[in-house]
Amino acid sequence: MASVYSVGQVNAYIKNMFNADFALNNIYIKGEISNCKYHTSGHIYFTLKDSTGVISAVMFAGNRKGLKFKLEEGQKVIALGSVSVYERDGKYQLYAKQIILEGTGLLYQRFEQLKTQLEEMGLFDKMYKKPIPKYATKVGICTASTGAAIQDIINISKRRNPFVQLYLYPCLVQGQGAAVDIVNAIRCLDSMDLDVIIVGRGGGSIEDLWAFNEEIVAKAIFDCDTPVISAVGHETDFTIADFVADMRAPTPSAAAELAVFDYSEFMEKQLNYSRLLFSSIDNKLKIYRKSLKSYETSVNLFSPVNQLQSRRQYSDELMTKLSKELNDVLNDRKHKLQIYAERLNGMSPLNKISKGFAYVTDGNKKPLTSVSQVKADDEMSLIIKDGTIKAKVVEVFQESKE
Repeated sequence: MASVYSVGQVNAYIKNMFNADFALNNIYIKGEISNCKYHTSGHIYFTLKDSTGVISAVMFAGNRKGLKFKLEEGQKVIALGSVSVYERDGKYQLYAKQIILEGTGLLYQRFEQLKTQLEEMGLFDKMYKKPIPKYATKVGICTASTGAAIQDIINISKRRNPFVQLYLYPCLVQGQGAAVDIVNAIRCLDSMDLDVIIVGRGGGSIEDLWAFNEEIVAKAIFDCDTPVISAVGHETDFTIADFVADMRAPTPSAAAELAVFDYSEFMEKQLNYSRLLFSSIDNKLKIYRKSLKSYETSVNLFSPVNQLQSRRQYSDELMTKLSKELNDVLNDRKHKLQIYAERLNGMSPLNKISKGFAYVTDGNKKPLTSVSQVKADDEMSLIIKDGTIKAKVVEVFQESKE
């Protein structure tokens, strides 16, 4: 008897066959939406049909992020995903990853092809991105002269900084010839020595925004020497220009916010910096004044004038000390001299004479200290207090010595 398989085994085998098929794993299917149901889990269940048949489909909640519209009955769409088998029910279905309205299908495919091509050429590389000036004063604008985009940019620019100059190059932003017009605008603005250029427009369908997906526009932005901000459509819209530009803004209003600095905020910062600078200078001056005072004290301390004054003061102190010591010595000497004078006065013959004694000399005026020095009839002199007496020796008596 031939091998017998369970239903589950057969379904699993068929599923593996589907999964192994390259074409079924990345397929675009177009059809009309029917039986569309939004489940509470976030998944979307629907059926794609055309005049020849139907296919069940599901888009899981994790893939809904890229869905830019609500699925409704009767919509003609193109769904990208994979076809596989749902084993429990034993039926195949489309697991949709992305859904676009049918009219945009071919454009979307062209978009992906050009995006891949330009990315491989390096036009999206970060190394080529130029920084947006922080304080731009001349801003170029490449957009239509009428519409919400230019008005939003003007209003926001005036509010943030009325001194910034705006240069508008009005151009077509959709339809035939729009891409060439945008390229001409970019090149003209780039030649005007501006600080930054805003390239963009308001929101719209992929067809409306298609001019910004053209290769010539992408290369014009890449070749631009002036930094470029891309601001095409709404926040969820992405164009080739967004990937090539130096910066992407989700909307034209946001582009104005990025390009034009807030003047009042700038002045407030300047004032704060000025205060900080003056405070820093004042603190530095205080430190330098203190250091200068210290240096001045040191210089004065070791200056020749101060040294001379110090030496003079020291000299005066020495003179005072020397004078005192000399006076002390002189006073001591005077005292001693007085003592010696008193002593000499006590020993002076004149002092003795004044008290009734006489100084006796022989005829040759030699003092007589012994009777043996004279004999009778020798002359001698007696010097007394008020004169001299001449005398003659009558007789000499010598005391006996016992």
